[in-house]
Amino acid sequence: MLVSLTVGKVDAGVTVLLTPDKRLIEFPSILLPPDISSGSIVDITVARNTTSEAAAERAFRTLQEEIYAAFGAASPQTPILRCRNATQTSVVLEWDPIQLATADLLSLALYRNGQKAGNIPKPLTMHSTKISGLAVDTEYTFHLVLRTTAGTYTSERVAVRTHKMTDLSGITITTGILPAATREALTLAVDRIGAKIVDGVRIDTTHFVTTEGRGIQWEKANELNIPVVRPEWVEACEKNGRILGVTKFYLDAMRFEMPSSTHETRSPPAPLQKELPPEPPKSARSEPEGSAAGTPLGKDENEARKEEAVDHDSGSESESGESEGAADERQKVRSSGQDEQKVLAEEGLGVRLKPTIMEADDDKDDSSAESLTSKDGKSPAGGGSFQDVAL
Repeated sequence: MLVSLTVGKVDAGVTVLLTPDKRLIEFPSILLPPDISSGSIVDITVARNTTSEAAAERAFRTLQEEIYAAFGAASPQTPILRCRNATQTSVVLEWDPIQLATADLLSLALYRNGQKAGNIPKPLTMHSTKISGLAVDTEYTFHLVLRTTAGTYTSERVAVRTHKMTDLSGITITTGILPAATREALTLAVDRIGAKIVDGVRIDTTHFVTTEGRGIQWEKANELNIPVVRPEWVEACEKNGRILGVTKFYLDAMRFEMPSSTHETRSPPAPLQKELPPEPPKSARSEPEGSAAGTPLGKDENEARKEEAVDHDSGSESESGESEGAADERQKVRSSGQDEQKVLAEEGLGVRLKPTIMEADDDKDDSSAESLTSKDGKSPAGGGSFQDVAL
């Protein structure tokens, strides 16, 4: 199409062109010939370029498809939850890695029996979790809820029942440093009870069995608070047919009992001290002090002398003779702090009164002895002190 236009005004950037019907058209000056001035007539040909138009259309469609493939074709995937292991009081759950596509993660929460149990920490790197503190032989349902910028996705519900006390199939053991014979016996025992042994310490490891507290796996078990027990624990569970507590089978418990056993071996010499007679020397030392100070006799001595008087009245001559000898010995010990004249006087009275004590048939002497005992509150001359007798 050919169009003739008259140049009206020429500026640096825009030229005003006039149509035959006196219409104004602004046209870029750079597209006009260089020798154009006001009043010049120019012919402009206008045509549609279909080839370029088709190429531009194809480029636009390709760009749209690339954008859709990059941002619209993939969407976040629903989490797939499953049970990895179950014991009497715990459950280990695992799921596939989270697929977010181009969306951003908001949260990943675990629900138990329809109630939120908590958010999963580091959901992009953590693909398993352990729930403890469950009831024995009880069924629970778990599911995951994934929240992203592209929407919310809920996994299928997984029903899990905890084991009974007699079900030992949930025990997962990691072994540490063990002798060859002990390791072989442990493997056979684990197979018999239906448990399993894994190579390293994992999230589903329930017990760490070893005889020595060292090694990388032992340190990892302590960090994860996994019970470290001796091989005897597996044998005890097999013998009882049920899972047992690990308190008595801790590796540290065995080390704690060793000092107590050695202490028991050293304790037998203690009873020898009980056989020693420490009391008589102490009383013997204390009695002279009391007698030297002039203090009255104690209550225990008076009672002992009264008992000797009763035995003397029963008519046993042999017992009275022995009691007189014992009384003389005690009297000698008590009177060690006194002067020699008083000791000699007491011995003289003892010799004078001895024949009267031996004559059991003499009622007169017996009555005088009883009156002396009741008056002074002391035993007869054969078994008491003569400090109150006037010389």
